[in-house]
This record gives sequence, structure tokens and C-alpha cells, in this order.
Amino acid sequence: MKTIFLAIFCGIGMLALPATLLRAQDASSPSGSTQSEKSSTSSAEKDGRAFSGMYSFLKDGEFLQVTVEDGGSVTGYISRYGDGESDKGAFLDQFFKNGKLEGNKLSFTTEIVHGVAFDFRGAFERGEGKNPSDEAYYVLRGTLTQNVSDADKKVTSHSRDVAFKLFPQEASPAPATRK
Repeated sequence: MKTIFLAIFCGIGMLALPATLLRAQDASSPSGSTQSEKSSTSSAEKDGRAFSGMYSFLKDGEFLQVTVEDGGSVTGYISRYGDGESDKGAFLDQFFKNGKLEGNKLSFTTEIVHGVAFDFRGAFERGEGKNPSDEAYYVLRGTLTQNVSDADKKVTSHSRDVAFKLFPQEASPAPATRK
């Protein structure tokens, strides 16, 4: 009889133990919230994927495409109108030579196209958009340096503070049905 009583007593104690541990964990957290409730940033934002998208650039019709990949590497390009005599008004794509994201800090350098390359150093910030699908949900603020090479290979650099707004994200189209 003592063995049965002891087994029942231990079994009840084992059932109560997980509930006791959970209450102890909740009491030890600052607000009594769970770990998932504590983090207000999504995992996509933490690893930078949420920052991927198309942003405004310097002039209307120009844009900056940023794609955050695994490990913080960044690919992308700038689509802009040419400023030179030979490319005035032509649409030019300048791909990133290198790009890096650390937390919310972005840096990139573009390839040289028609004697022009860009360097950028800045950070993603939350903008005025209320939802991820809204314009300016993220804003990329920082310093853009335009490096222009002339015929004699002399480089002139011009830096300016910029703020590039994320374009509104369209809802993804419904998958096509197969017949």
C-alpha cells in the first residue's frame, strides 16, 4: 500500500512540476510575457529580408532595387537617367559591385557605368507607412557619393544626404491554375 501511495504522490508531483516551472519562468520575465511576445520585430526584419524591395532614387522615374540575401550580403542595382552628353536621358542600370547589411546599416558600391559610380552608407528606418504594403514603410537614409571620372581619369566626388522611400508593395498575384 505504501508503494502505491508513494507512486501516486510522485505522479501528481510530476504533473504539477511543468506548471510550476512555467509560472516561475513567467514571473522571472520583466513583463510576464513570453519570448515571442517580447520581440516586436519580425524574423524577416532581424535578418534584413524585410528591407528588400524597390526604393525611390534621386529623380522621378528612377529607383533603387535592394535584395538582402543570406548572411547579410546584398545585391541590387540603381536604374537612373543618364546625365552625360552621350547618355542624356537614357535609362541606365548600375549593379552593385558589393553590398553589405549589418543590422539595419546598409553599404554598397555600384559598378562604373559611363564614368559614374555610386557609394552609399546609411541605415533602414521605419517610415510613415502604417503597413508593410504602404509607401514609405521603410526609408533608407544616409549619404550617397557620386564619383564621376572624366576623359583624363580624374575622379570628382559629390556627396549628399538622401532619403529613399520604399515603394508600395503590391499584393502577390493569385497562383495560376493548371489545366
